[in-house]
Amino acid sequence: MTRLTIAIGVVATELALAVALIVVLSFKALAHDAPSGWTYPYACCSDRDCRQAEQDEVRETKSGYRLTSTGEVVEYQSRRIKDSPDGLFHVCQQAGNFDTGRVLCLFVPPRSY
Repeated sequence: MTRLTIAIGVVATELALAVALIVVLSFKALAHDAPSGWTYPYACCSDRDCRQAEQDEVRETKSGYRLTSTGEVVEYQSRRIKDSPDGLFHVCQQAGNFDTGRVLCLFVPPRSY
């Protein structure tokens, strides 16, 4: 092999690695955006813990918002409640465990009057 062939092989390998890195980093950034495009705050999601709630998953009760998936109630005055930028419910649960994880943040749409 000539030096030129080796140099071209090295450059091609480095270019492939750079493209793969860009793709991986881009995917990670998109993984923490809500489907409507706003970005979940890092303090709530730790880059993995948030998602849009399923329809009818969050119910209003006398004492707060209850997640039907876990039964946990987040009281209305809790600091874990945040305004939802897109008018939909979003939930961030500890370690991204949506079956049993404790609610870290609950994004709530404006209440109707």
